[in-house]
Amino acid sequence: MLITVEQATQRIQAGEVLLLAGDESLLKQLPQGTWIGGTIPYFMSETGGQCNTQLLFAHPLPKDVRVTKIHHYTETELEQIPEDAPENGFSVIIIPATSAAHVAYAQNAPSYPNIFFKPIIGWIAGVHLDQVGEISPKVFNGQTTEMTEQAAVVMHVSLPQDQVALINIFNLFEQGEGDEIYFEEEGFSISNCLVNGKSHNFAQYLLEKKVDIKYPLVADYCGAMVNVSFQGIDIENRTVNLYAPVFAHTAYKIAAPVEDYVSAFQRAFPEGVEPIFACNCILNYLYSELEGKKTGAIVGPMTFGEVAYQLLNQTLVYLEIKRV
Repeated sequence: MLITVEQATQRIQAGEVLLLAGDESLLKQLPQGTWIGGTIPYFMSETGGQCNTQLLFAHPLPKDVRVTKIHHYTETELEQIPEDAPENGFSVIIIPATSAAHVAYAQNAPSYPNIFFKPIIGWIAGVHLDQVGEISPKVFNGQTTEMTEQAAVVMHVSLPQDQVALINIFNLFEQGEGDEIYFEEEGFSISNCLVNGKSHNFAQYLLEKKVDIKYPLVADYCGAMVNVSFQGIDIENRTVNLYAPVFAHTAYKIAAPVEDYVSAFQRAFPEGVEPIFACNCILNYLYSELEGKKTGAIVGPMTFGEVAYQLLNQTLVYLEIKRV
């Protein structure tokens, strides 16, 4: 829900556990309590997509959860997250975009010990698109109100034994029918690639093929479609910049077009889902022109990246709690 600073303060002082997103100036005004937050002014609300710097988006967690730890993790500490997570519960992570923690988590998370055995969900904090490069994204530890632009903030949450946390991803993009692309170098900035087994400069390939880079690269991870979004093509340096790293020995294809995101979303999204937390990608917000449009019951921040165990792009992630 979208709420004022005053409403957020009342909820914090009443002891609610909150996940918060909003403008830095708003998050700075909040008192100490059981909350974490990250900067972003773009949201999917019950009334539709909007950019709002005057309100905070709040996800209240259920009253029967127990927060076991809130901590800022530097890039060298991130692999400790699964170890610190409760045996039955989940962890919510918020990472400032372009920070050392963002780069480290994006490149290394799949190799962290037990990363896929403890539910981890979250997002990459950002800023208004007009302020990219001028203002750095921030994350907040509500227990101390400490703010940082380099480390991740994580809230570890324990659940009663009759409940279980389920993390889901919903990705409308699928691999297109085009070329199969491999990369021998890994990272966010790529020069060369192998297209159908032949070496190419990646930037030149995209330009010659007239690829619409609003559609991401898609890899098939054992049936799960995982996106890597394009930030842009650097013609002068003959490189392609990405919002997530590509990995070697992984087959990628350009995504098949999705012409009407909202209609496709409404047709394909499972019925009866009641997430306690959800976030979607700012690129879906922009490219699909979601301002003023509704995506059903799914509300939350529109982010600079999404986390469902590992970093994702142009993907909705959501958390459900089920009784067992």
